[in-house]
Amino acid sequence: MTTIDDIQRAAARLQGQILNTPCVESRTLSDIVGAQVFLKFENLQFTSSFKERGACNKLTDLAANGTRGVIAMSAGNHAQGVAYHAQRLGLHALIVMPRFTPGVKIERTRGFGAEVVLHGDTLEEARAHAFALAQERGLSFVHPYDDEAIIAGQGTVALEMLDAVPDLDMLVVAIGGGGLLAGMAVAARARKPDIDIVGVQAKRFPSMVNAIQGTTHALGSSTIAEGIAVGTPGVLTREIIAREVNDLLLVDEGDIEQAVLMLLEIEKTLVEGAGAAGLAAMIRHPERFRGKRVGMVLSGGNIDPLLLAAIIERGMVRAGRLARVRVSARDVPGVLARITATVAEAGANVDEVHHQRAFTMLAAQNVDIELVLQTRGRDHLAQVLNALREAGFEAEEQH
Repeated sequence: MTTIDDIQRAAARLQGQILNTPCVESRTLSDIVGAQVFLKFENLQFTSSFKERGACNKLTDLAANGTRGVIAMSAGNHAQGVAYHAQRLGLHALIVMPRFTPGVKIERTRGFGAEVVLHGDTLEEARAHAFALAQERGLSFVHPYDDEAIIAGQGTVALEMLDAVPDLDMLVVAIGGGGLLAGMAVAARARKPDIDIVGVQAKRFPSMVNAIQGTTHALGSSTIAEGIAVGTPGVLTREIIAREVNDLLLVDEGDIEQAVLMLLEIEKTLVEGAGAAGLAAMIRHPERFRGKRVGMVLSGGNIDPLLLAAIIERGMVRAGRLARVRVSARDVPGVLARITATVAEAGANVDEVHHQRAFTMLAAQNVDIELVLQTRGRDHLAQVLNALREAGFEAEEQH
């Protein structure tokens, strides 16, 4: 079982090989959630994820013991962490990825010098193939979370956080397979026995919550927090989490989206869905954190640009900063110019315009004009709608 001594040895070994990332207070987020929030910026690691810590610790061990090479199964951050540190340590790395893995992740992993094999339509199929190849080629398998050296490496995050902010009351950590939370729980509990440790899972992948709390929450098929979309929790990690962690919380997709957007807008920092899970928990369960000094891990920043674009756009819609408005008017020359002039005078910007003559219940001489508007928010949108009505048009927001 992983101990504080293992984690302290890992910290000494990782010195100079990984970044001791900043752990600083976010005053704005603290004001919003009603707790003092300290962010640990693991998205600033070279491969933009904490996964480097465990990978580097494990690979340094294996290199010292003369391994022929390493193999891992991953569609994301673990792959890049193993590939990068294998290259640094002069080890051959083979990474098995499911066939659906985005091309950008495959190329990035290859860019770190790893051999990539695409196999299977699911993570389980890819994992089985990786085990078979490890036997066949005599390679050392590097598990993403269920390994003592991996857990010890991830636990160094908590040591750094408590060095930077010794009087933290709580740690809030995302859970996939549980390697990060398990390592951090061992380290934090040894350093500060009364610290409150909270794990967070996506509602669509509640495997650790089900395993420890005995619940039967249904398992979904996808989540924007794909870094913690793990169907089977680790055996080692489950045992540690059951013993050391105070509470496990679930967050839904909307909470995670909002958290990604808040970190981007407020902190000017880019995190993936899994990296925003801690903040999502503080948004969803504010009473659990109120008045506490909370340390939160921004565990990774590898988000697909198209997913990020969709999150930003959906966030703008929720805030009323991007709104769809239907305006009904007489179909006469100059009517569109009058409508857009009214919108402009109210201080909004027209993003899209769509004339609808055929698919409408209006009289034949009338027209529906659908506008997508950029506004300053809900209050401003209400002012724009009011201005259109005062100008003699029927206008309403479309949901």
